[in-house]
Amino acid sequence: MSLNGSYDPDNIFAKILRGEMPCAKVYEDEQVLAFMDAFPQTRGHVLVVPREPARNLLELTDGALQGAMVRVKWIAEAVRKALDPDGIVMTQFSGAPAGQSVFHVHFHIIPRMENDVMAGHGNGMADMEELQALAAQIAAKIELP
Repeated sequence: MSLNGSYDPDNIFAKILRGEMPCAKVYEDEQVLAFMDAFPQTRGHVLVVPREPARNLLELTDGALQGAMVRVKWIAEAVRKALDPDGIVMTQFSGAPAGQSVFHVHFHIIPRMENDVMAGHGNGMADMEELQALAAQIAAKIELP
């Protein structure tokens, strides 16, 4: 799927945003919903999903992008405080050839430990109870300005 195309309001993230599908919620406000990735690449992998309906970053309005990026920073800092990783990958894929698999813009926050191997994108569903516990642990460390 190319960068061109129309937004599908029935994509999985749109359904999660509307409360039609469950998630392990980390944070939400008028700009974004952040939740644990159900198919994590590492322990503590969080997705930050802007509420604005856009397929990729290039379709997101500047205001929504600014709001999302500030919240990515807040949540990444909470991941750092909660899980004490050696590093954090923050990434966003635009278009299937770039690795995007859900066509609603979203940002990945992936904690990394020095010698851990990162799982492939979308490999193996995590245990929902563990995700809920991690979500609560990370949410408790979010400090809003």
